Amino acid sequence: MAAIERSDETLRLRATLASIAPGTALRDGLERVLRGRTGALIVLGYDRTVEAISTGGFTLDVPFTATGLRELAKMDGAIVLDKEVTRIHRAAVHLMPDPTIASSETGTRHRTADRVARQTGFPVVSVSQSMQIIAAYVGATRYVLEDSGQILSRANQALATLERYKLRLDEVASTLSALEVEDLVTARDVAVVAQRLEMVSRIGAEIEDYVLELGTDGRLLSLQLEELFTGVDAERELVIRDYLPAGRKSRTPEAVLAQLESLSATELVDPAAVAKAMGLGGGEHLDGAVTPRGYRLLAKVPRLPALVVDRLVDHFGSLQKLLSASIEDLQTVDGVGELRARSVREGLSRLAESSILERYV
Repeated sequence: MAAIERSDETLRLRATLASIAPGTALRDGLERVLRGRTGALIVLGYDRTVEAISTGGFTLDVPFTATGLRELAKMDGAIVLDKEVTRIHRAAVHLMPDPTIASSETGTRHRTADRVARQTGFPVVSVSQSMQIIAAYVGATRYVLEDSGQILSRANQALATLERYKLRLDEVASTLSALEVEDLVTARDVAVVAQRLEMVSRIGAEIEDYVLELGTDGRLLSLQLEELFTGVDAERELVIRDYLPAGRKSRTPEAVLAQLESLSATELVDPAAVAKAMGLGGGEHLDGAVTPRGYRLLAKVPRLPALVVDRLVDHFGSLQKLLSASIEDLQTVDGVGELRARSVREGLSRLAESSILERYV
């Protein structure tokens, strides 16, 4: 599932959280250290930069194990692993990062972890002996790991919210389909659907982060998310392609998606801001009529390749012309034979009829 665009540092943090999620050998080792109340400083990567700031200790180069990490943490100093967390390179190392690197951390271990992460570019994990917490440092980001129970509680709340928003999305999407068939669509109708799609997408991205951090504890949550989120990304793109303003200065669907993703939470609840981001005009244009090209309904016709959908839209230009096209008209499109033309004709007719029935019955 495509989530909201993330920065490089956020992607690195996600990769780090995945490597220390419940069910991994590293997380097992970290929890053993936490229970042993010894504390630890662990660098997840080894290169010349790490070697240059490392003094003393022991060179090991042995396979990584959770029990090995626990035993080595009993000694003073840091432990250096490879970035794949498969081998332990060094132990009992004294790290000496550049002291001029700014850090807001006060404890010696946490300040060292912060500076090493900034200087080397590798993630650093700090286990606090006194505070009993595990913190991951990735670049300038500090992330404190939480108990799985607390994360699951928040994730379940987010999942309940997603279910409500998805139900509302299905309602407004169904209404839009009926309005498209009747040729009564306004910019407001499109903006409301795009707004709900973006809201659902953002909640889904939040739950996806919870799933990542939960590791094996988040398997059921992942299945629920997949069931609720299936088709949302495709629907977002289809809505944008259906109503993307034409013209020399028209933007790509990717650019419009990026514009919607950049809207703040306050802007997202305003249909006028959403319509503007889509290029449909501001608040004064919300009640203006707009015409769909037909991508959404054609995508619902069974076994219709995307290439043929593009050709049909390019040829007819609008959904209304597609709906009124005969089988002979459809056959004039490259790649559409008699059987496919009949399938498109019958498929659009069924979709039009069901959309109207859902709205008025």
